[in-house]
Amino acid sequence: MRPLAIAILAAACAAAQTSAPDVQQRLAAVKQAIAENRQRLQAYTWTESTELSLKGEVKKVDQKECHYGPDGKVVKVPITAPEEKKAPRGLKGKVVAKKVDEFKDYMDRFGSLISRYVPPDPASLQQAQASGKATLDKAEGTLVFNDYAKPGDKVTFAFDPAARRLRSFSVSTYLDGPEDKVGMDARFSSLADGTNFVEESILTSASKQLKIKTTNFGHKK
Repeated sequence: MRPLAIAILAAACAAAQTSAPDVQQRLAAVKQAIAENRQRLQAYTWTESTELSLKGEVKKVDQKECHYGPDGKVVKVPITAPEEKKAPRGLKGKVVAKKVDEFKDYMDRFGSLISRYVPPDPASLQQAQASGKATLDKAEGTLVFNDYAKPGDKVTFAFDPAARRLRSFSVSTYLDGPEDKVGMDARFSSLADGTNFVEESILTSASKQLKIKTTNFGHKK
């Protein structure tokens, strides 16, 4: 092997060896921030507003009052009842009903897939890091996981180490195949006491031209 190639290989190996502790340290900080903020949020109630759009047109908007239950899961109570439209009769009604069923099935599978990523599971993150799937971009301040839940997917945490707060969290994945791309982008904000929370999240499906925007606000103890 040529001297230059040996030098490059040695530098790459050294970088890999020194980056592992950095990745582990950043992951530990992210996990701690998630756990601490989850604990703090259990003292709050807040309003969740969800807007569903298809092909750029808003189809449904609803709001829920949210709080953590005794089991540690978020309880959501509807504030506004969704409007019910009468389904057309005859052949047209059957076609519409079929499309509604297909869309519901897609949404169920979409939701099931996203639940593999959200909320982030500390044990799964640790396992992914141990498998060498995590990298740290110090310049961008991001912790990136490739092939996290499915081959070819990507999970990115933007973390402020000085403030010890998450800035954003994103998921790039697919449903049935790479051509059916779906994703999520979440932006965090902070309350007066420093509690970090997801202020806005957007779920998207390119193939269905679907967007679901969720906004959390009005936090009260």
